[in-house]
Amino acid sequence: MSSKKFPTTFWVANLIELVERWAWYGFFLLLPNYLTGSAEQGCLEFTQAQKGTLMGVGTGILYFLPILTGALADRWGYKKVFFTAFVVYVSAFLIMPMCTTYPSFFAAYLLLALGAALFKPIPSATIAKTTNDSNASIGFGIFYMMVNIGAFFGPLVSLLFKKGDPTMIFYVSAGIIALNFLLLFFYKEPAKSEEELKEKKSIADIFKNMVFIFQDLKFVVFLVIIAGFWTMYNQLFFTLPVFIDQWVDTSAMYNFFEKFIPFFAENYSKAPGVMDAEFVCNLDALYIIAFQLIVSSLVMKMKPLSSMVSGFLVCTIGMAMTMFFQNVVFTMVAIWVFGIGEMAGSPKITEYIGRIAPADKKALYMGYSFIPVFLGNILAGVISGPVFQNIADKVTIVQRYAAEKGLQIPEGLSQSEYFTEVAAQSGLTPNQLTQYLWDTYHPSNMWMVIMAIGLAATVALFIYNIYLTKLEKKG
Repeated sequence: MSSKKFPTTFWVANLIELVERWAWYGFFLLLPNYLTGSAEQGCLEFTQAQKGTLMGVGTGILYFLPILTGALADRWGYKKVFFTAFVVYVSAFLIMPMCTTYPSFFAAYLLLALGAALFKPIPSATIAKTTNDSNASIGFGIFYMMVNIGAFFGPLVSLLFKKGDPTMIFYVSAGIIALNFLLLFFYKEPAKSEEELKEKKSIADIFKNMVFIFQDLKFVVFLVIIAGFWTMYNQLFFTLPVFIDQWVDTSAMYNFFEKFIPFFAENYSKAPGVMDAEFVCNLDALYIIAFQLIVSSLVMKMKPLSSMVSGFLVCTIGMAMTMFFQNVVFTMVAIWVFGIGEMAGSPKITEYIGRIAPADKKALYMGYSFIPVFLGNILAGVISGPVFQNIADKVTIVQRYAAEKGLQIPEGLSQSEYFTEVAAQSGLTPNQLTQYLWDTYHPSNMWMVIMAIGLAATVALFIYNIYLTKLEKKG
């Protein structure tokens, strides 16, 4: 294979990844507010704790299963598993709008997680098989660019369709993922090496490898530390959309777009003067597309651990800042700070694992890079669930306020109706009540939780780096 050219399957795999990420983020960034939003807006009114458990456990399972599904793909063939994944994906997306109870929606989300887990190992494995030492770097660069393009455009498209009926986000994602059935016609199964033809891993082999991995204590400690980073990082998807929707004044952004780019004000706003929270969160993907090459070039010569420590610290500061202010301008800056840290730290995780893995165990170690993502999702669900509900959830806080004031609120009201009734009985407008709750109950304290988690991971990694450096000098 020429160092300058890639085979057709390389490009098909990249397009399949772009489409899948488009479909995934097209609903995932919008999911928290769909799960917890007011019934009169077509949402499900689950509690923040229920949302955290559903998203944490479901998404966590998604990142754990590739340890098994990757082996299945090697045995059955990539194309067959691709097809199976798309069938499961589309089925789950079509089922989800019909699920209005917590158990039924949880079951549908687990089905979706299964489809994503079947899919996840194959595109990156295809890229690895269709590149060589001379073009692998640019090949994976193209691959991650496709991921970010899909992540950026997915929510933008879904938001256009959700007006009036939030369940449309699932039908849009089903339609998008179905495009991959067409791309599959052009996908050619990558050739297997002689070693792969000889080696057929069984499920028992997979569990034997787990035992081998857990004997490498330094690697296990590293995975646990990185889980802390992913716990903080995932608040971008689990918590921030809800926090912005409940507390942040987005009128400055709305007024800017209304004056200069009316299309955005008309299509990405809940109401006049109120931008969609997911639109604001989606700035992170835009920042990555715009600045990733610059940041990568700046940290290129840094040791992976040093770059990760710096990136984690900046990332933590940015995410904590997003929950400290009510002004959307500050939120936009905070997301930019968060994005800079993400770009400096996150890609280095994979690079570091590749460096420390034994020469004959690189694929095994890379497979376990999903473990901290799995743990991070589980823990992120706890933080965005009961922790957020107790500290910063507007629904919980207004109920607390009504109880403290002895207000008699009629039963059977939706969340929006309940809030409006509390405001009316208090002699306040909804905006005035929001400001009073912000000043009195301090939901911004959520930033301290985020900061504590991120700093703990950063400090732990810093100590880990010093310890390894000393070992290297002794050796």
